Amino acid sequence: MNKNNVKLTFKNNPITLLGNEIKVGDKAPDFKVLANDLSPVKLSDYKGKVVVLSVFPSIDTGVCATQNRTFNKKATQLSDDIVIIGISVDLPFALGRFCGAEGIDKVITTSDHKDLDFSSKYGFLIEELRLLARGTVVIDKEGVVRHVEYVSEVTNEPDYEAALNTAKSLV
Repeated sequence: MNKNNVKLTFKNNPITLLGNEIKVGDKAPDFKVLANDLSPVKLSDYKGKVVVLSVFPSIDTGVCATQNRTFNKKATQLSDDIVIIGISVDLPFALGRFCGAEGIDKVITTSDHKDLDFSSKYGFLIEELRLLARGTVVIDKEGVVRHVEYVSEVTNEPDYEAALNTAKSLV
């Protein structure tokens, strides 16, 4: 897997991202991840919808839990034409446990642990940790990337409003 050129840190230490760096204007590559029940989920399953990808390292950390709670809360105010998919390399069972305990029902949490298909195509895999970097990607109804954020310090939250404002402008 190739290294991409995005420069990020984790607790102020430089990290290396593997995979293809995704950019605004790119055709969003289809990918396959696993739902909490182990069924496959593909980006192409949401063709004709605006898709917000909420990428995070591990649901068992405070910032990642906050990211999922925040997107879940904000999703209640969005059009049905907008879908939020959370992606990490956590096991589907851990994601399911968290969603059940926290009432997360608007964000579709998924796992890239099996094949790293998403992370290799979008460049979010942290080489040193085999976790995903934090960030967001917004894809329009035609499958074109309209917003990308690789959060520069992995322990920080993403810019929710930038991602959601972009998504809302595409409906």
